[in-house]
Amino acid sequence: MASTLTLTAESWPIAGSFAISRGAKTQADVVVAELGDGKAPSGPRGRGECVPYARYGESVESVTAALEAMQPQLAAGLDRLALQRAMPPGAARNALDCAFWDFEAKSSGRLVHELAGLPTPQPLTTAFTISLATPEVMAEAAMAARRVLLKVKLGGKDDGDPSRIAAVRAAAPKATLIVDVNEGWNARNLSANLAACAAAGVALVEQPLPAGADGALAQIKRPIPVCADESAHDTASLAALAGKYDMINIKLDKTGGLTEALAMADEAERRGFAVMAGCMVATSLAMAPAMLLAQRAQYVDLDGPLLLARDRPDGLIYRDSLVFPPMPALWG
Repeated sequence: MASTLTLTAESWPIAGSFAISRGAKTQADVVVAELGDGKAPSGPRGRGECVPYARYGESVESVTAALEAMQPQLAAGLDRLALQRAMPPGAARNALDCAFWDFEAKSSGRLVHELAGLPTPQPLTTAFTISLATPEVMAEAAMAARRVLLKVKLGGKDDGDPSRIAAVRAAAPKATLIVDVNEGWNARNLSANLAACAAAGVALVEQPLPAGADGALAQIKRPIPVCADESAHDTASLAALAGKYDMINIKLDKTGGLTEALAMADEAERRGFAVMAGCMVATSLAMAPAMLLAQRAQYVDLDGPLLLARDRPDGLIYRDSLVFPPMPALWG
């Protein structure tokens, strides 16, 4: 089937600032791919949203160019399965892969989970992110959030992370805490910071060391489970993580879409890794496909829209700590 592709670059303001070990930002820049039938321009259309990530050398411009380059193959009948070979993993393929799933659903009158042979998705508990800041500011944010699952950003350059996690725990004594370091620790402070997290009752530490420099994780006794994020991209990346990580954070912008994300989850579980479903800061359109992956995850972090000043129409419903599956008007 010949397909037509429309691309839109959008910026969505963040409520305040979102800060991690690599820096802070005040808006989410996304690219939306909209796919239609080249023979029926007024027919069903499918959408997918991606977040170009500078950490992986991506930009709005590079992602848009990569998708524009696919126009001839789409016009010649490229389908979703062929897409997996035609584009590398990453944000660009994610937008197009998710647009294919949405288009297939709207064209067939069936929901995506039915097309994928998956059970009906259910509401899930999602983490809520506490940005990296001073211990006092992070404690105030944790207390105000009043969530059962908090994702705490660490990786400060001042060796103050033990104080930060202790302050958050004191402010949210009943919450489950997961920590995300975004590659911000090193071999020198790794053991002390892990010990501080264990003392605070942290359930999981995500990507403590830089990808490619995480060998120390295999040389120490890990007091709490450690999850790979920046070190884990697609199915092919899993073999190198054995012995260093206990869990894999699967994000569609890294895998290049829902198709590879589901395959990666299968392989991760086969290798003995637990699965976490994560996201970039983006609108509900980016979260919607990840809700299918999240059904099998031990931890879910799909709070991207909650960090924005506003979401798009027909966005996901968030109620307390629960996130509900998308309605077809949004995606799927």
